[in-house]
Amino acid sequence: MIQTENSLRSWLALTHVSKLGPARIHSLLEAFENPSVLLAAGHSAWKEAGLSEKMIENLSAPDWDKVDADLKWLEQENTNILTLDDDRYPPMLKNIPDAPPVLYTLGQAEILKLPQLAIVGSRNPSHSGKDIAHDFAAYLTSMGLSVTSGMAMGIDAAAHQGALDSINKNPAGHGFTVAVTGTGLDRVYPAKHRDLAHNIAENGVLVSEYAPGTPPLPGNFPRRNRIISGLSMGVLVVEAAVQSGSLITARLAIEQGREVFAVPGSIHHALAKGCHVLIRQGAKLVETAQHILEELGGFVEMLNENDSITGANKESSQPEKDSTFHVDDEYKEVLKCIGFEPTSVDKVVERSGLTADAVCSMLLVLELQGYVTALSGGYYCQGR
Repeated sequence: MIQTENSLRSWLALTHVSKLGPARIHSLLEAFENPSVLLAAGHSAWKEAGLSEKMIENLSAPDWDKVDADLKWLEQENTNILTLDDDRYPPMLKNIPDAPPVLYTLGQAEILKLPQLAIVGSRNPSHSGKDIAHDFAAYLTSMGLSVTSGMAMGIDAAAHQGALDSINKNPAGHGFTVAVTGTGLDRVYPAKHRDLAHNIAENGVLVSEYAPGTPPLPGNFPRRNRIISGLSMGVLVVEAAVQSGSLITARLAIEQGREVFAVPGSIHHALAKGCHVLIRQGAKLVETAQHILEELGGFVEMLNENDSITGANKESSQPEKDSTFHVDDEYKEVLKCIGFEPTSVDKVVERSGLTADAVCSMLLVLELQGYVTALSGGYYCQGR
């Protein structure tokens, strides 16, 4: 059900009680019917529930000013506050042990119930890492998945931008992008991502467990990682050091029963070492976005009964290469620009320096000769 104002006030009051975190709130709600009943229970009932005198003191005097500030924020356009007993609360997140009792959202809240894949990684990635995150996100979004990340610098931003670029190219029949923040939604961190945050709110949703006004406190960002993984069917790690927040997200995903994917790299590259650790621990090694869709199996078939998902990359579906066709140097350069990962036409134009018309013409010839495969959403990959 959607909350009445009185019920919502009780939920908000509970979350503003100092030192009363999500796990303790879940425990208390098992003993009390709902937040309103809990707040009205009184000292003896709280004591019997195992609360300390300090917690009882905090619970007996909720910060109603903060509740009123939350409700004032809720009056703005495209804002929502979802509680655990709200029908709009994302079901996958609800199933994790320490699900946030309250979620603040800016944008299209209903997106949170759609299938998502998280993409995370280094804040200081290589150019190749950013391209991989962008291109994977664009392709997966074109296939109908929503891409979730934390709006941080580096891989997070590249993943969000890839999803947004895909949405802008094909406004119909796409996924969305979800940004989980470590601040209140009236703040943007880092500040240089203000335009990115605006675009996500317009073409997806921003979500936080932190009330408006919450600054970028260091401890908030590791905590929000459980939400990134909890919202998603799986987590893809693109470039991560051995000691990094991305590996924390991957560990949380494993604990939550989610899939973990990792992109391998050079053994000499420090940002590949975290991914290699994950792979040794059982993460799925992926070289193309197609590998992720294949691992998701039955969901992919349900999402889109399209040969480009289930079969276009299979060797048996490739046309035979014409042995009489001569690949000149210019065509070879285009092939180098594509590689074996799903690559957009725009990316081929950018990498090759050729005009869009020339690239499209050459891709058509290469496709007819079996050297490249056309994928949904205007993407290509080299033929197997």
